[in-house]
Amino acid sequence: MDCVVTGGNVKVLAKAIHSLSRIGDELYVEPQEDGLALRSVNSSRSAYGCFLFAPLFFSRYIVPNGQAFRCRMSVKSVQSVFKSLASLEKTVEKCHIHLDRQKDRLTFTLHCKYGLLKTHNLSFQDSESLQAVFDKNSCRNVFRGHPRLLVETVAHFPPSLEEVTLSVSDERMWFRNHVDEDLAQSKAMLTELCLASDEFDHFAVQTHISITFCLKELRGMLFFADNTGLPISMYFDEPGSPLVLSVSDSVLEGNFVLATLSENSRNDTRRGRSTPAPPPDDFMNDDMDTYLIAMDTTIMPGPSTADCTSSKQLAVANHRTRLHSEEEEKEETAEEDGPPNKKFCSLLFGSVLPPSSQMSTQPVSNQEVLASDSEDDTQID
Repeated sequence: MDCVVTGGNVKVLAKAIHSLSRIGDELYVEPQEDGLALRSVNSSRSAYGCFLFAPLFFSRYIVPNGQAFRCRMSVKSVQSVFKSLASLEKTVEKCHIHLDRQKDRLTFTLHCKYGLLKTHNLSFQDSESLQAVFDKNSCRNVFRGHPRLLVETVAHFPPSLEEVTLSVSDERMWFRNHVDEDLAQSKAMLTELCLASDEFDHFAVQTHISITFCLKELRGMLFFADNTGLPISMYFDEPGSPLVLSVSDSVLEGNFVLATLSENSRNDTRRGRSTPAPPPDDFMNDDMDTYLIAMDTTIMPGPSTADCTSSKQLAVANHRTRLHSEEEEKEETAEEDGPPNKKFCSLLFGSVLPPSSQMSTQPVSNQEVLASDSEDDTQID
């Protein structure tokens, strides 16, 4: 792989990397014929982000035919290459990204003014391509607007806030902080903001619903959209289905897929139920009530011909039958005595994608996707 980014596109690339750092700790790099894909996923598989940069985004983009390359590396090491976003446009003229297979290094060379060169040799690990399964075009609620509208909206929430609830009607959209119903009213502070439909470029509502999701990843996409000036689109259905945040233009496309809290978890919270904490091994002996994640990892020998084609398969069973009904009765008895504990489950991932440059895939029937509590976020600059 050999590509060169010039001018203002260097800052756009840097902002995409910083935005993906709000998702996970690792950056997945996959050069393809239809562009360079940068992806990240959090540890609970409940939030996923992907940027696809078309070949026209680069002044030079060379991917050898017949040589598939996929790798992952620490996102912090890549951030260190572009750590000063404010000075990139002023000092950096171009960025050269080169793969050195002999040394197993991905080299970033920044060509700065006055002939100064800054070279970063980053180590990486081979990885399988990973793609979230979602179909944003089938969502019944679609919104599109300038990112500054949402940036100013979420600015009213404290940086430490983990979850936010979004509600829609025919003419309104509400954002409010998520407050557990078991919390004493004297200790709860509710912040709610209302946006009218005419403040959006596109406002289409087919179902009046409320969804709850993590705020950290939303701020990550808003950070990128606001700094690049690209309109941001939102796609979602009922609670439990993923929320998709999307930006695009002629040379790039970005999608963030965020899990939402399901109605079942809401009902459990209202009834004051709690769930025992799962054992350390999430895949073998987990005690999640309604989901089971099975992982089957394979290596694909050939080159990648579809965007973010996955060779790591995660199959989710929507309703897992308990092994013993007696154990279930005991758990229900214990739940009535404990405090409520809402649960977030894992985002669906798949491996079968159409051979196109789009990052969306075939929808999965009866798909329920929930989000895990994310870490504290910092305020968007």
